Amino acid sequence: MADPKQWHIGLVGYGEVGRILAEDLRKQGVTVSAYDLKLDAPATAAALVAHARAHGVALAASHAELAARADFIVSAVTASQAVPVAQACVAGVKAGAFFLDFNSASPGAKQRAAALIDAAGGRYVEGAVMTSIPPYRIRVPLLLGGPSAAELAPLVNALGFDAQVSSDQLGVASATKMCRSVMIKGLEAMVIESFTAARHYGVEDAVIASLRETFPGIDWEKQAAYFFQRVIEHGRRRSEEVREVAETVREAGLAPWSAGGTAERQAWVADLADAGVFGARGTPEFARSPDWRTEADRILAQVNKD
Repeated sequence: MADPKQWHIGLVGYGEVGRILAEDLRKQGVTVSAYDLKLDAPATAAALVAHARAHGVALAASHAELAARADFIVSAVTASQAVPVAQACVAGVKAGAFFLDFNSASPGAKQRAAALIDAAGGRYVEGAVMTSIPPYRIRVPLLLGGPSAAELAPLVNALGFDAQVSSDQLGVASATKMCRSVMIKGLEAMVIESFTAARHYGVEDAVIASLRETFPGIDWEKQAAYFFQRVIEHGRRRSEEVREVAETVREAGLAPWSAGGTAERQAWVADLADAGVFGARGTPEFARSPDWRTEADRILAQVNKD
């Protein structure tokens, strides 16, 4: 259909990103369906069902059922699931349907996913989200790549996206995202490691003062609080993404020493979060402390107990 607002849009993944997209699309009256593996487990399904009911989102029973409904599919899952989701959608994908892969996967993974969708008659487009989604919502800066990217870009922008074409070659957009993530996710891990250790030694104020002098454009107190919040809440997903980052570096012929360490630190914080070190998930105060010292002290208390 020429008018994208008449599309039936299918969201694979109904986590933070999927729910934001669903809300912003439904506000425009666009028909939206969603599927998430968490819908298959009673313990995790209730919150998703409640959100879908509140926003008028239809829930599908499987990837294939969702794909069979959709004119445009957005895959927004964890990095390791990018290719499996494409495989799972193949049985239902409509001829000519666009498949936008939002996932933080390596160029090689995107190319494997594209081969599956394109062979089934769909039109695969890789998407590289270039910053954190919540502040921007649907208008998050987005790079598109692949042979169908130029056709899809104006259509999704009519829906409120902020997309631009990176390349008609698959892998270029994701390589841009992955190489950026070496820095961004690495900086998150370094701040948590540096500031927590500095807190242990009582030198955090001196460290921050020195950083402020070297990088005067950054509010290190505010940035550190944000980094702690995001890694505590999303460290598991971030660690999977950085493993894809490491694969991207490896595909370039380099040993991913920095990315590998970042993935370990992100996963380590996720393990602490799962153990309840930062409080109960799902509560309003979880991963929302405005002072990074609160979370650093929790980490230190746990490691000293261990």
